[in-house]
Amino acid sequence: MPSTTSHGARLAAACTVLALGAATAGAQTQTAATAPRYDVRSPAMPRAGFTLTSPGVTGGRLTARQEANTFGCSGQNQSPALAWRGAPAGTKSFAVTVFDPDAPTGSGFWHWVLYNVPATTTSLPAGAGTAQSGSLPAGAAQATTDYGAPGYGGPCPPPGDGPHRYIFTVHALKVDHVDVPSGATAAVVGYTLHANTLATASFTARYARTAPAAGAQ
Repeated sequence: MPSTTSHGARLAAACTVLALGAATAGAQTQTAATAPRYDVRSPAMPRAGFTLTSPGVTGGRLTARQEANTFGCSGQNQSPALAWRGAPAGTKSFAVTVFDPDAPTGSGFWHWVLYNVPATTTSLPAGAGTAQSGSLPAGAAQATTDYGAPGYGGPCPPPGDGPHRYIFTVHALKVDHVDVPSGATAAVVGYTLHANTLATASFTARYARTAPAAGAQ
C-alpha cells in the first residue's frame, strides 16, 4: 500500500498542474479579448507634421450620421468632413481611405477609397463621399468599396461585436494620377497607393452597435 506521504505529494502536484492550467487559460482568454481580431498589413507611413483631423468626429467616436444605411443599418451614411496639413514636399496628389481591420471577414473591410485628389486640396466637406455628391474636387475618383459600390460606405458592425476601429488615412502621393481602371476595387487601388505613397496621416475612430435584448424579435 502506498504511504500517505507519497499520496499527498501526488495530490499536491496534481493540484499545482490544474492551477497552472487554469491560470494559462485565463491569460489566453484575456489576450484574445484585448488583441486585434486580425493582423492586416498596413501601408501607413506617418511623418511628423503631416496631420489629418475631422471636426465631425468628436471623442474618437463615429455617430449615426456616419453609419451606413444598408446591411441592417439605418444611418445617414455621410462621410465626415476632413482636413489635413503638412504634406511633404513633392506631393502631387492625395488619396483618402477608410478601413476597418476588425470586420469579421478575415481581410478587414474597405469603407472608402478616394483618389486623384489634387495636391492643392487640403479639406473635404461632410458628405463628399456620397456618390454624385458634386462636392469632390475636379478629377477625383472613388473606388468600389467592400459594399460593392463606389463612394463612402459607413460603419455597420455586427450588433454586440464591440467597437470596431475605422482608420481614416490621407495619403500624400508622388504621382498626380493613380492609373487604375474605372471601377477598380479598393484592394487594387490600395496596392497602387502603397507603391506611390510619400507619407500618410491618420486617425482612428470607433463605432459599435448594441446587441438586441434577449428575446427581442
